Amino acid sequence: QRLKAAVHYTVGCLCQEVEEDKDVQFSKQSVAAISEITFRQCEIFAKDLEMFARHAKRTTVTTEDVKLLARRSNSLLKYITQKSEELASSNMEQKEKKKKKSSVAKGERTPGEQEAVVTENEDSNMA
Repeated sequence: QRLKAAVHYTVGCLCQEVEEDKDVQFSKQSVAAISEITFRQCEIFAKDLEMFARHAKRTTVTTEDVKLLARRSNSLLKYITQKSEELASSNMEQKEKKKKKSSVAKGERTPGEQEAVVTENEDSNMA
């Protein structure tokens, strides 16, 4: 019920934005109908995603499942792909920062620092 109310509220807000931009009016009945259709479609999407994961013998829905669901809408698929790549790169950056922090805490050198030490040693060996 709360989720359904949240969808209705969000649809109402989006309809208000469209009203302001396009100079049109939405009746309460049309907002309710759009909300109901949106909620039902989300239920269908959730069941489809669950089935995609189950078919792949997984218990977790992945981004690949979501991309498969969005395959009929090129713009949506492109958006989802872009966002998933952004999240993946952000996660990689966070992992690298954690590695650097843990290696600094342990007194280990980062790869850049190791190169500098090797170069210094080579220079002193040459002299």
